[in-house]
Amino acid sequence: MARLAEPLPVPDQPEHHYRYDPAKSDAYLATTLSWLGDPAAESYARGMLARLESDSPKRPRRALAARLDLALALLSADQPDEAGHMTIAALSDPHLVPSHHWRAAEVIRALEARRVPAAVELREAYLERCGSSKEPA
Repeated sequence: MARLAEPLPVPDQPEHHYRYDPAKSDAYLATTLSWLGDPAAESYARGMLARLESDSPKRPRRALAARLDLALALLSADQPDEAGHMTIAALSDPHLVPSHHWRAAEVIRALEARRVPAAVELREAYLERCGSSKEPA
């Protein structure tokens, strides 16, 4: 895909949803690998998060989504404690929006299924931040 997109110009408005943006492409790759449980997901998600945290201008919502991608990747890599830390960081972020809720819920359900003690704290944080009507099912 990168080879096909290489000749495309860098968009003048990369935040526009219908413009190709190489940075979004990298983020989508990290998300897709995380959802698939691919072992490469962790390094892609870590790299994406590191880049977003150092980029200027800042893109806090993308960084938040990258934390959730990393949390999901860490579950696949059998690192539930760090996955919990990434999820609580996402839930504590002031840029959390409803489109992030289901992604956090996905990680919380997986932690609960593994009976990770931190899942209780995460569920409580989720309910406090996202509202009881949006409880992770």
